[in-house]
Amino acid sequence: MTETNHSSQPREIAAIDLGSNSFHMVVARIVGQSLQIVSRHKQRVHLASGLDKQQNLDQAAINRGLSCLAMFAERLQGFEPENVRIAATYTLRQAQNAHVFLQRAERILPFPIEIIPGTEEARLIYLGVAHTQPDKGKKLIIDIGGGSTELVIGEEFDTHILYSKHMGCVSYNKQFFANGKLSHKNIAAAQLAARQKLESIATKYLDIGWDKTLGSSGTIKAIREVLIAQGHSDGVITSARLKRLLDDITAFKHQDDLDLPGLSEDRKPVFAAGVAILSAIFEALDIQDMHFSSGALREGLLYEMEQRFRHSDIRVRTATAMAKQYNIDTAQAKRVQTTAVDIYNQIDTQPGVKKTELSTLLSWGALLHEVGLSISYPGFHRHSAYLLRYSTMPGFNLEQQTVLSTLVRFQRKALKLAEMPELTIYKRKHLYPLIRTLRLAVVFNGQRSDEPLPKLKVSANNEHWQLTLPDGWTKENKLLAADLKTEQEYWHKAGWELDVNELD
Repeated sequence: MTETNHSSQPREIAAIDLGSNSFHMVVARIVGQSLQIVSRHKQRVHLASGLDKQQNLDQAAINRGLSCLAMFAERLQGFEPENVRIAATYTLRQAQNAHVFLQRAERILPFPIEIIPGTEEARLIYLGVAHTQPDKGKKLIIDIGGGSTELVIGEEFDTHILYSKHMGCVSYNKQFFANGKLSHKNIAAAQLAARQKLESIATKYLDIGWDKTLGSSGTIKAIREVLIAQGHSDGVITSARLKRLLDDITAFKHQDDLDLPGLSEDRKPVFAAGVAILSAIFEALDIQDMHFSSGALREGLLYEMEQRFRHSDIRVRTATAMAKQYNIDTAQAKRVQTTAVDIYNQIDTQPGVKKTELSTLLSWGALLHEVGLSISYPGFHRHSAYLLRYSTMPGFNLEQQTVLSTLVRFQRKALKLAEMPELTIYKRKHLYPLIRTLRLAVVFNGQRSDEPLPKLKVSANNEHWQLTLPDGWTKENKLLAADLKTEQEYWHKAGWELDVNELD
Protein backbone atom coordinates (compact mmCIF):
# COMPACT_ATOMS: atom_id res chain seq x y z
CA MET A 1 0.00 0.00 0.00
CA THR A 2 1.22 3.49 -0.72
CA GLU A 3 1.78 5.93 2.11
CA THR A 4 0.89 9.08 0.22
CA ASN A 5 -0.33 10.87 3.35
CA HIS A 6 2.99 10.61 5.14
CA SER A 7 5.75 12.80 3.75
CA SER A 8 8.39 10.62 5.44
CA GLN A 9 7.41 7.65 3.28
CA PRO A 10 8.66 7.42 -0.33
CA ARG A 11 5.95 7.59 -2.94
CA GLU A 12 5.19 4.28 -4.65
CA ILE A 13 4.20 4.19 -8.32
CA ALA A 14 3.27 1.30 -10.60
CA ALA A 15 3.32 0.74 -14.36
CA ILE A 16 1.55 -2.05 -16.23
CA ASP A 17 2.26 -3.09 -19.81
CA LEU A 18 -0.59 -5.05 -21.43
CA GLY A 19 1.42 -6.68 -24.18
CA SER A 20 0.37 -9.04 -26.92
CA ASN A 21 2.25 -11.98 -25.41
CA SER A 22 2.68 -11.08 -21.73
CA PHE A 23 1.33 -8.64 -19.16
CA HIS A 24 3.99 -6.99 -16.99
CA MET A 25 3.76 -4.91 -13.82
CA VAL A 26 6.59 -3.09 -12.12
CA VAL A 27 6.31 -1.18 -8.84
CA ALA A 28 8.87 1.41 -7.77
CA ARG A 29 9.51 3.93 -5.01
CA ILE A 30 10.55 7.49 -5.75
CA VAL A 31 13.58 8.03 -3.55
CA GLY A 32 15.05 11.50 -3.88
CA GLN A 33 15.79 12.03 -7.55
CA SER A 34 15.75 8.36 -8.50
CA LEU A 35 13.50 5.34 -8.84
CA GLN A 36 13.93 2.21 -6.77
CA ILE A 37 12.27 -0.89 -8.23
CA VAL A 38 10.61 -2.85 -5.44
CA SER A 39 8.74 -5.59 -7.33
CA ARG A 40 8.14 -7.06 -10.78
CA HIS A 41 5.29 -9.29 -11.91
CA LYS A 42 4.80 -11.06 -15.23
CA GLN A 43 2.12 -13.32 -16.64
CA ARG A 44 2.05 -14.92 -20.08
CA VAL A 45 -1.45 -14.34 -21.50
CA HIS A 46 -0.93 -14.83 -25.28
CA LEU A 47 -3.48 -12.12 -25.99
CA ALA A 48 -2.57 -11.82 -29.68
CA SER A 49 -3.27 -15.51 -30.29
CA GLY A 50 -6.90 -14.77 -29.43
CA LEU A 51 -7.44 -12.41 -32.39
CA ASP A 52 -9.66 -13.97 -35.08
CA LYS A 53 -9.80 -13.05 -38.78
CA GLN A 54 -12.26 -10.23 -38.02
CA GLN A 55 -9.78 -8.84 -35.46
CA ASN A 56 -11.98 -9.71 -32.50
CA LEU A 57 -10.53 -11.11 -29.28
CA ASP A 58 -11.99 -14.49 -28.37
CA GLN A 59 -13.44 -15.12 -24.93
CA ALA A 60 -10.57 -17.34 -23.82
CA ALA A 61 -7.99 -14.59 -24.48
CA ILE A 62 -10.15 -12.01 -22.71
CA ASN A 63 -10.47 -14.29 -19.69
CA ARG A 64 -6.70 -14.92 -19.56
CA GLY A 65 -6.07 -11.19 -19.56
CA LEU A 66 -8.67 -10.47 -16.89
CA SER A 67 -7.34 -13.24 -14.63
CA CYS A 68 -3.89 -11.64 -14.80
CA LEU A 69 -5.31 -8.19 -14.00
CA ALA A 70 -7.09 -9.64 -10.95
CA MET A 71 -3.70 -10.74 -9.63
CA PHE A 72 -2.15 -7.35 -10.33
CA ALA A 73 -5.10 -5.68 -8.55
CA GLU A 74 -4.14 -7.42 -5.29
CA ARG A 75 -0.71 -5.74 -5.36
CA LEU A 76 -2.21 -2.33 -6.18
CA GLN A 77 -4.72 -2.14 -3.33
CA GLY A 78 -4.52 1.30 -1.76
CA PHE A 79 -2.78 2.95 -4.72
CA GLU A 80 -4.11 6.32 -5.83
CA PRO A 81 -5.02 6.61 -9.55
CA GLU A 82 -2.30 9.21 -10.20
CA ASN A 83 0.29 6.67 -9.04
CA VAL A 84 -0.63 3.99 -11.60
CA ARG A 85 -0.24 3.97 -15.39
CA ILE A 86 -1.51 1.12 -17.55
CA ALA A 87 -0.60 1.00 -21.23
CA ALA A 88 -2.13 -1.40 -23.75
CA THR A 89 -0.26 -2.06 -26.98
CA TYR A 90 -0.65 -3.80 -30.35
CA THR A 91 -3.38 -6.37 -29.73
CA LEU A 92 -5.77 -3.98 -27.99
CA ARG A 93 -4.98 -1.38 -30.66
CA GLN A 94 -6.10 -3.88 -33.28
CA ALA A 95 -9.00 -5.59 -31.52
CA GLN A 96 -12.41 -4.49 -32.79
CA ASN A 97 -13.94 -5.50 -29.46
CA ALA A 98 -11.25 -3.93 -27.26
CA HIS A 99 -14.01 -1.98 -25.49
CA VAL A 100 -15.43 -5.27 -24.15
CA PHE A 101 -12.11 -6.13 -22.54
CA LEU A 102 -11.66 -2.59 -21.18
CA GLN A 103 -15.14 -2.45 -19.67
CA ARG A 104 -14.64 -5.75 -17.87
CA ALA A 105 -11.12 -4.78 -16.82
CA GLU A 106 -12.43 -1.59 -15.23
CA ARG A 107 -14.46 -3.67 -12.77
CA ILE A 108 -11.34 -5.60 -11.74
CA LEU A 109 -8.68 -2.92 -11.81
CA PRO A 110 -9.97 0.58 -10.93
CA PHE A 111 -7.38 2.50 -12.97
CA PRO A 112 -7.60 3.90 -16.52
CA ILE A 113 -6.14 1.72 -19.26
CA GLU A 114 -4.50 3.76 -22.01
CA ILE A 115 -4.35 2.26 -25.49
CA ILE A 116 -1.21 3.86 -26.88
CA PRO A 117 -0.23 4.34 -30.55
CA GLY A 118 2.69 2.33 -31.91
CA THR A 119 4.93 5.40 -32.11
CA GLU A 120 4.14 6.25 -28.50
CA GLU A 121 5.00 2.68 -27.52
CA ALA A 122 8.33 3.06 -29.33
CA ARG A 123 9.07 6.35 -27.55
CA LEU A 124 8.30 4.92 -24.12
CA ILE A 125 10.40 1.80 -24.81
CA TYR A 126 13.31 4.05 -25.75
CA LEU A 127 12.81 6.09 -22.57
CA GLY A 128 12.86 2.90 -20.47
CA VAL A 129 16.06 1.65 -22.12
CA ALA A 130 17.76 5.07 -22.03
CA HIS A 131 17.22 5.36 -18.28
CA THR A 132 18.52 1.87 -17.55
CA GLN A 133 21.36 1.87 -20.11
CA PRO A 134 23.22 5.19 -19.76
CA ASP A 135 25.56 4.70 -22.74
CA LYS A 136 26.90 7.72 -24.55
CA GLY A 137 26.32 8.15 -28.26
CA LYS A 138 23.42 7.16 -30.51
CA LYS A 139 21.53 3.99 -29.66
CA LEU A 140 19.39 1.76 -31.87
CA ILE A 141 16.72 0.13 -29.71
CA ILE A 142 14.79 -2.89 -31.00
CA ASP A 143 11.84 -4.41 -29.17
CA ILE A 144 10.07 -7.45 -30.67
CA GLY A 145 6.73 -7.91 -28.95
CA GLY A 146 3.88 -10.32 -29.52
CA GLY A 147 2.19 -8.24 -32.21
CA SER A 148 4.51 -5.40 -33.15
CA THR A 149 8.18 -4.52 -33.35
CA GLU A 150 9.48 -1.10 -32.37
CA LEU A 151 12.71 0.36 -33.78
CA VAL A 152 14.12 3.60 -32.38
CA ILE A 153 17.32 5.58 -32.79
CA GLY A 154 18.00 8.14 -30.11
CA GLU A 155 20.64 9.86 -28.04
CA GLU A 156 20.44 10.32 -24.28
CA PHE A 157 16.69 10.81 -23.67
CA ASP A 158 15.68 12.17 -27.07
CA THR A 159 14.61 10.13 -30.10
CA HIS A 160 15.78 10.84 -33.66
CA ILE A 161 13.58 8.36 -35.54
CA LEU A 162 11.03 5.78 -34.44
CA TYR A 163 8.69 3.31 -36.08
CA SER A 164 6.35 0.55 -34.97
CA LYS A 165 5.88 -2.29 -37.46
CA HIS A 166 3.08 -4.87 -37.49
CA MET A 167 5.23 -7.93 -36.91
CA GLY A 168 5.55 -9.84 -33.67
CA CYS A 169 6.41 -13.28 -32.36
CA VAL A 170 2.78 -14.25 -31.65
CA SER A 171 1.26 -12.87 -34.85
CA TYR A 172 4.08 -14.29 -37.02
CA ASN A 173 3.84 -17.67 -35.30
CA LYS A 174 0.15 -17.71 -36.14
CA GLN A 175 0.81 -16.66 -39.74
CA PHE A 176 3.90 -18.71 -40.65
CA PHE A 177 4.09 -21.56 -38.15
CA ALA A 178 0.41 -22.44 -37.69
CA ASN A 179 1.17 -26.09 -38.50
CA GLY A 180 3.92 -26.17 -35.89
CA LYS A 181 6.55 -27.18 -38.47
CA LEU A 182 9.99 -25.66 -38.04
CA SER A 183 11.07 -25.90 -41.65
CA HIS A 184 13.54 -23.73 -43.54
CA LYS A 185 10.63 -22.82 -45.80
CA ASN A 186 8.48 -21.46 -42.94
CA ILE A 187 11.36 -19.52 -41.45
CA ALA A 188 12.31 -18.07 -44.85
CA ALA A 189 8.72 -16.94 -45.39
CA ALA A 190 8.68 -15.17 -42.00
CA GLN A 191 12.04 -13.53 -42.71
CA LEU A 192 10.91 -12.32 -46.13
CA ALA A 193 7.71 -10.83 -44.68
CA ALA A 194 9.75 -9.00 -42.02
CA ARG A 195 12.21 -7.71 -44.63
CA GLN A 196 9.27 -6.36 -46.65
CA LYS A 197 8.00 -4.52 -43.57
CA LEU A 198 11.43 -2.95 -43.09
CA GLU A 199 12.04 -2.09 -46.74
CA SER A 200 10.55 1.41 -46.55
CA ILE A 201 12.52 2.50 -43.46
CA ALA A 202 15.88 0.73 -43.63
CA THR A 203 17.63 3.46 -45.64
CA LYS A 204 16.47 6.17 -43.21
CA TYR A 205 17.94 4.27 -40.26
CA LEU A 206 21.22 3.54 -42.04
CA ASP A 207 21.55 7.19 -43.06
CA ILE A 208 21.16 8.38 -39.45
CA GLY A 209 23.45 5.67 -38.08
CA TRP A 210 24.06 4.60 -34.49
CA ASP A 211 26.88 3.62 -32.14
CA LYS A 212 25.34 0.72 -30.23
CA THR A 213 22.43 -1.68 -30.77
CA LEU A 214 20.29 -2.72 -27.80
CA GLY A 215 17.39 -5.16 -27.62
CA SER A 216 14.65 -5.18 -25.01
CA SER A 217 11.73 -7.34 -23.84
CA GLY A 218 10.93 -11.05 -23.93
CA THR A 219 11.88 -12.23 -27.42
CA ILE A 220 15.39 -10.80 -27.32
CA LYS A 221 15.83 -11.80 -23.69
CA ALA A 222 14.90 -15.41 -24.58
CA ILE A 223 17.38 -15.47 -27.49
CA ARG A 224 20.11 -14.15 -25.20
CA GLU A 225 19.39 -16.81 -22.56
CA VAL A 226 19.61 -19.60 -25.15
CA LEU A 227 22.92 -18.24 -26.45
CA ILE A 228 24.32 -18.09 -22.91
CA ALA A 229 23.20 -21.70 -22.30
CA GLN A 230 25.01 -22.68 -25.52
CA GLY A 231 28.26 -21.34 -24.09
CA HIS A 232 28.25 -17.71 -25.27
CA SER A 233 28.73 -16.33 -21.78
CA ASP A 234 28.83 -12.70 -22.89
CA GLY A 235 25.19 -12.96 -24.01
CA VAL A 236 25.88 -10.85 -27.09
CA ILE A 237 23.59 -11.56 -30.04
CA THR A 238 25.53 -11.57 -33.32
CA SER A 239 24.55 -12.19 -36.91
CA ALA A 240 26.57 -15.43 -37.03
CA ARG A 241 25.05 -16.72 -33.78
CA LEU A 242 21.54 -16.00 -35.05
CA LYS A 243 22.18 -18.00 -38.23
CA ARG A 244 23.44 -20.98 -36.23
CA LEU A 245 20.45 -20.66 -33.89
CA LEU A 246 18.06 -20.88 -36.85
CA ASP A 247 19.82 -24.08 -37.97
CA ASP A 248 19.45 -25.46 -34.44
CA ILE A 249 15.73 -24.65 -34.48
CA THR A 250 15.00 -26.36 -37.82
CA ALA A 251 16.82 -29.49 -36.63
CA PHE A 252 13.81 -30.18 -34.40
CA LYS A 253 11.23 -30.17 -37.23
CA HIS A 254 8.27 -29.35 -34.93
CA GLN A 255 7.63 -26.82 -32.17
CA ASP A 256 6.49 -29.52 -29.74
CA ASP A 257 9.93 -31.12 -29.98
CA LEU A 258 11.90 -27.89 -29.61
CA ASP A 259 14.41 -28.52 -26.85
CA LEU A 260 17.12 -25.89 -26.58
CA PRO A 261 19.11 -25.23 -23.40
CA GLY A 262 17.91 -22.02 -21.74
CA LEU A 263 14.55 -21.96 -23.57
CA SER A 264 11.53 -21.91 -21.26
CA GLU A 265 8.51 -24.06 -21.99
CA ASP A 266 6.10 -21.19 -22.48
CA ARG A 267 8.43 -19.40 -24.93
CA LYS A 268 8.72 -22.43 -27.26
CA PRO A 269 5.62 -21.75 -29.43
CA VAL A 270 6.77 -18.26 -30.45
CA PHE A 271 10.54 -18.66 -30.36
CA ALA A 272 11.13 -19.50 -34.03
CA ALA A 273 9.01 -16.55 -35.18
CA GLY A 274 10.92 -14.18 -32.89
CA VAL A 275 14.32 -15.40 -34.11
CA ALA A 276 13.17 -15.11 -37.75
CA ILE A 277 12.09 -11.49 -37.21
CA LEU A 278 15.31 -10.53 -35.42
CA SER A 279 17.48 -12.16 -38.07
CA ALA A 280 15.60 -10.21 -40.76
CA ILE A 281 16.19 -6.96 -38.83
CA PHE A 282 19.91 -7.78 -38.52
CA GLU A 283 20.11 -8.32 -42.26
CA ALA A 284 18.02 -5.27 -43.26
CA LEU A 285 19.95 -2.87 -41.00
CA ASP A 286 23.34 -4.59 -41.35
CA ILE A 287 23.62 -5.13 -37.58
CA GLN A 288 26.68 -7.01 -36.38
CA ASP A 289 25.96 -7.37 -32.67
CA MET A 290 23.30 -6.52 -30.09
CA HIS A 291 23.30 -6.29 -26.31
CA PHE A 292 20.27 -6.86 -24.10
CA SER A 293 18.71 -4.11 -21.99
CA SER A 294 16.44 -4.83 -19.04
CA GLY A 295 14.58 -1.54 -19.59
CA ALA A 296 11.41 -1.59 -21.67
CA LEU A 297 7.94 -0.06 -21.97
CA ARG A 298 6.97 -0.38 -18.31
CA GLU A 299 10.20 1.30 -17.17
CA GLY A 300 9.50 4.07 -19.68
CA LEU A 301 6.07 4.55 -18.14
CA LEU A 302 7.60 4.72 -14.65
CA TYR A 303 10.26 7.26 -15.54
CA GLU A 304 7.77 9.46 -17.36
CA MET A 305 5.49 9.36 -14.31
CA GLU A 306 8.40 10.49 -12.19
CA GLN A 307 9.12 13.33 -14.59
CA ARG A 308 5.49 14.46 -14.51
CA PHE A 309 5.60 14.59 -10.73
CA ARG A 310 8.49 17.01 -11.19
CA HIS A 311 6.36 19.07 -13.60
CA SER A 312 8.24 18.05 -16.74
CA ASP A 313 5.50 16.91 -19.09
CA ILE A 314 6.42 15.95 -22.65
CA ARG A 315 2.83 16.69 -23.71
CA VAL A 316 3.47 20.39 -23.18
CA ARG A 317 6.39 20.22 -25.61
CA THR A 318 4.30 18.21 -28.07
CA ALA A 319 1.40 20.70 -28.05
CA THR A 320 3.77 23.65 -28.38
CA ALA A 321 5.66 22.01 -31.27
CA MET A 322 2.41 21.19 -33.05
CA ALA A 323 1.18 24.77 -32.71
CA LYS A 324 4.44 25.93 -34.28
CA GLN A 325 4.36 23.26 -37.01
CA TYR A 326 0.93 24.34 -38.23
CA ASN A 327 1.72 28.04 -37.86
CA ILE A 328 -1.30 28.79 -35.70
CA ASP A 329 -2.12 32.32 -34.54
CA THR A 330 -0.54 31.96 -31.11
CA ALA A 331 -2.05 35.15 -29.71
CA GLN A 332 -5.56 34.00 -30.68
CA ALA A 333 -4.95 30.49 -29.34
CA LYS A 334 -3.83 31.95 -26.00
CA ARG A 335 -6.90 34.21 -25.85
CA VAL A 336 -9.24 31.26 -26.40
CA GLN A 337 -7.24 29.17 -23.95
CA THR A 338 -7.41 31.82 -21.21
CA THR A 339 -11.16 32.33 -21.67
CA ALA A 340 -11.85 28.57 -21.72
CA VAL A 341 -9.90 27.91 -18.53
CA ASP A 342 -11.63 30.84 -16.81
CA ILE A 343 -15.10 29.53 -17.73
CA TYR A 344 -14.30 25.91 -16.86
CA ASN A 345 -13.00 26.89 -13.43
CA GLN A 346 -16.43 28.37 -12.63
CA ILE A 347 -18.48 25.24 -13.24
CA ASP A 348 -18.94 21.99 -11.36
CA THR A 349 -18.10 18.88 -13.37
CA GLN A 350 -19.32 15.32 -13.03
CA PRO A 351 -18.54 13.85 -9.59
CA GLY A 352 -15.70 11.32 -9.51
CA VAL A 353 -13.94 12.75 -12.54
CA LYS A 354 -10.60 14.48 -12.08
CA LYS A 355 -11.28 18.07 -13.08
CA THR A 356 -7.57 18.84 -13.36
CA GLU A 357 -6.95 16.24 -16.09
CA LEU A 358 -10.00 17.35 -18.06
CA SER A 359 -9.01 20.98 -17.60
CA THR A 360 -5.58 20.17 -18.98
CA LEU A 361 -7.10 18.50 -22.06
CA LEU A 362 -9.37 21.52 -22.54
CA SER A 363 -6.36 23.83 -22.33
CA TRP A 364 -4.47 21.87 -25.00
CA GLY A 365 -7.61 21.66 -27.14
CA ALA A 366 -7.97 25.44 -26.96
CA LEU A 367 -4.32 25.94 -27.84
CA LEU A 368 -4.62 23.67 -30.90
CA HIS A 369 -8.20 24.36 -31.97
CA GLU A 370 -7.15 26.10 -35.19
CA VAL A 371 -4.48 23.69 -36.49
CA GLY A 372 -6.86 22.80 -39.34
CA LEU A 373 -6.66 26.34 -40.74
CA SER A 374 -3.37 25.23 -42.30
CA ILE A 375 -5.46 23.08 -44.67
CA SER A 376 -8.36 25.47 -45.41
CA TYR A 377 -10.86 27.71 -43.64
CA PRO A 378 -14.07 25.95 -44.80
CA GLY A 379 -14.59 23.07 -42.39
CA PHE A 380 -11.36 23.84 -40.54
CA HIS A 381 -12.82 22.38 -37.33
CA ARG A 382 -13.04 19.00 -39.09
CA HIS A 383 -9.49 19.37 -40.43
CA SER A 384 -8.31 20.21 -36.92
CA ALA A 385 -10.07 17.13 -35.57
CA TYR A 386 -8.41 14.89 -38.16
CA LEU A 387 -4.92 16.25 -37.45
CA LEU A 388 -5.27 15.84 -33.69
CA ARG A 389 -6.63 12.31 -34.03
CA TYR A 390 -4.10 10.93 -36.50
CA SER A 391 -0.89 12.91 -35.97
CA THR A 392 2.02 11.45 -34.02
CA MET A 393 1.77 13.19 -30.64
CA PRO A 394 4.44 12.04 -28.16
CA GLY A 395 3.08 11.75 -24.62
CA PHE A 396 -0.57 11.40 -25.62
CA ASN A 397 -2.44 8.10 -25.62
CA LEU A 398 -5.15 7.31 -28.18
CA GLU A 399 -7.96 8.29 -25.81
CA GLN A 400 -6.41 11.69 -25.10
CA GLN A 401 -5.92 12.34 -28.81
CA THR A 402 -9.56 11.32 -29.38
CA VAL A 403 -10.70 13.76 -26.69
CA LEU A 404 -8.70 16.62 -28.23
CA SER A 405 -10.01 15.71 -31.68
CA THR A 406 -13.59 15.66 -30.39
CA LEU A 407 -13.27 19.04 -28.67
CA VAL A 408 -12.02 20.84 -31.76
CA ARG A 409 -14.48 19.00 -34.01
CA PHE A 410 -17.38 20.47 -32.00
CA GLN A 411 -15.92 23.95 -31.42
CA ARG A 412 -18.31 25.55 -33.94
CA LYS A 413 -21.28 24.95 -36.24
CA ALA A 414 -23.99 22.33 -35.61
CA LEU A 415 -23.67 20.03 -32.61
CA LYS A 416 -24.05 16.63 -34.29
CA LEU A 417 -23.41 14.79 -31.03
CA ALA A 418 -24.37 11.42 -32.54
CA GLU A 419 -21.05 11.61 -34.40
CA MET A 420 -19.05 11.62 -31.17
CA PRO A 421 -16.67 8.64 -30.96
CA GLU A 422 -16.86 5.97 -28.28
CA LEU A 423 -14.51 6.46 -25.34
CA THR A 424 -13.22 4.08 -22.68
CA ILE A 425 -11.45 6.16 -20.00
CA TYR A 426 -13.97 8.99 -20.13
CA LYS A 427 -17.67 9.08 -20.87
CA ARG A 428 -19.41 11.37 -23.33
CA LYS A 429 -21.06 13.28 -20.50
CA HIS A 430 -17.59 14.20 -19.22
CA LEU A 431 -16.77 15.85 -22.54
CA TYR A 432 -19.98 17.88 -22.85
CA PRO A 433 -18.87 20.61 -20.37
CA LEU A 434 -15.54 20.85 -22.20
CA ILE A 435 -17.28 21.26 -25.55
CA ARG A 436 -19.65 23.93 -24.22
CA THR A 437 -16.74 25.77 -22.60
CA LEU A 438 -14.58 25.75 -25.73
CA ARG A 439 -17.49 26.91 -27.91
CA LEU A 440 -18.14 29.89 -25.64
CA ALA A 441 -14.43 30.74 -25.58
CA VAL A 442 -14.32 30.64 -29.38
CA VAL A 443 -17.44 32.83 -29.71
CA PHE A 444 -16.18 35.48 -27.29
CA ASN A 445 -12.85 35.70 -29.09
CA GLY A 446 -14.38 35.67 -32.57
CA GLN A 447 -13.13 39.18 -33.40
CA ARG A 448 -9.52 38.15 -32.67
CA SER A 449 -9.00 41.33 -30.70
CA ASP A 450 -6.60 42.15 -27.88
CA GLU A 451 -9.31 44.23 -26.24
CA PRO A 452 -9.98 42.67 -22.81
CA LEU A 453 -13.22 40.73 -22.48
CA PRO A 454 -15.78 41.61 -19.85
CA LYS A 455 -15.92 39.49 -16.71
CA LEU A 456 -17.88 36.40 -17.75
CA LYS A 457 -19.93 34.73 -15.05
CA VAL A 458 -21.06 31.20 -15.84
CA SER A 459 -23.14 28.78 -13.83
CA ALA A 460 -24.06 25.30 -14.97
CA ASN A 461 -26.81 22.86 -14.10
CA ASN A 462 -26.15 19.87 -16.33
CA GLU A 463 -27.34 20.85 -19.85
CA HIS A 464 -28.65 24.23 -18.70
CA TRP A 465 -26.01 26.96 -18.52
CA GLN A 466 -26.44 30.58 -17.55
CA LEU A 467 -24.10 33.30 -18.82
CA THR A 468 -24.12 36.70 -17.13
CA LEU A 469 -22.62 39.77 -18.80
CA PRO A 470 -22.17 43.40 -17.68
CA ASP A 471 -25.18 45.68 -18.14
CA GLY A 472 -25.47 47.07 -21.66
CA TRP A 473 -22.67 44.92 -23.05
CA THR A 474 -24.73 43.29 -25.81
CA LYS A 475 -25.87 46.72 -27.12
CA GLU A 476 -22.26 47.86 -27.39
CA ASN A 477 -21.11 44.60 -29.00
CA LYS A 478 -23.83 43.82 -31.52
CA LEU A 479 -21.75 41.44 -33.65
CA LEU A 480 -20.80 39.32 -30.66
CA ALA A 481 -24.37 39.46 -29.41
CA ALA A 482 -25.53 38.09 -32.77
CA ASP A 483 -22.94 35.30 -32.57
CA LEU A 484 -24.15 34.44 -29.07
CA LYS A 485 -27.74 34.24 -30.31
CA THR A 486 -26.65 31.83 -33.08
CA GLU A 487 -24.79 29.80 -30.48
CA GLN A 488 -27.94 29.60 -28.34
CA GLU A 489 -29.79 28.13 -31.32
CA TYR A 490 -27.09 25.47 -31.84
CA TRP A 491 -27.34 24.52 -28.18
CA HIS A 492 -31.12 24.34 -28.29
CA LYS A 493 -31.10 21.97 -31.28
CA ALA A 494 -28.72 19.68 -29.37
CA GLY A 495 -31.00 19.58 -26.32
CA TRP A 496 -28.90 22.05 -24.35
CA GLU A 497 -29.90 25.48 -23.10
CA LEU A 498 -27.85 28.66 -22.84
CA ASP A 499 -29.40 31.64 -21.07
CA VAL A 500 -27.69 35.02 -21.54
CA ASN A 501 -28.39 37.68 -18.94
CA GLU A 502 -27.00 41.10 -18.11
CA LEU A 503 -26.33 42.50 -14.66
CA ASP A 504 -28.59 45.38 -13.70
